Amino acid sequence: MDHWYVVHTRPNGEQTALANLLRQDFRTYLPQYLRRRRHARKLTHVRRPLFPRYLFVRLDLERERWRAIYSTVGVSHMVGTNEMPMPLPEGVVEEISTRENAEGLVDLEREKKFRPGDRLQILSGALINKIGQFATMDDSDRVVLLLDLLGRQVRVKIPGELVSTYD
Repeated sequence: MDHWYVVHTRPNGEQTALANLLRQDFRTYLPQYLRRRRHARKLTHVRRPLFPRYLFVRLDLERERWRAIYSTVGVSHMVGTNEMPMPLPEGVVEEISTRENAEGLVDLEREKKFRPGDRLQILSGALINKIGQFATMDDSDRVVLLLDLLGRQVRVKIPGELVSTYD
């Protein structure tokens, strides 16, 4: 019976392992997302693995020559116990793949709660009850607020669960 298994790759070896596993006719899945990268004052977007150093392979351990995976270039090992791979629970990979957009990238954008310019109130911490203007969300799901502090506008990053809209 076919199951999805997890393959642990060498550092930055996801693409190499994927290409070599596909060449051996293994059914594989490498979920990727679009990551913002800032370099030299430029903002670019690059495809990155959703789970760095991991990819998925679908196999039937009873019928397929799966041990060849261990000697595949780019592969470190398969996740399991005593050299025996452990299957993922049913539906895990399928759930991830349903979040893919038309470009084959997993969409990590959650429902947008705030729009640029929204007034937000800080609910706890050193800046409790301060009101700021929503600027954006950063890569780690923190809210970037513009606060008027000491006579100037200051950018402050706060966990999203610590702010609410202010009417």
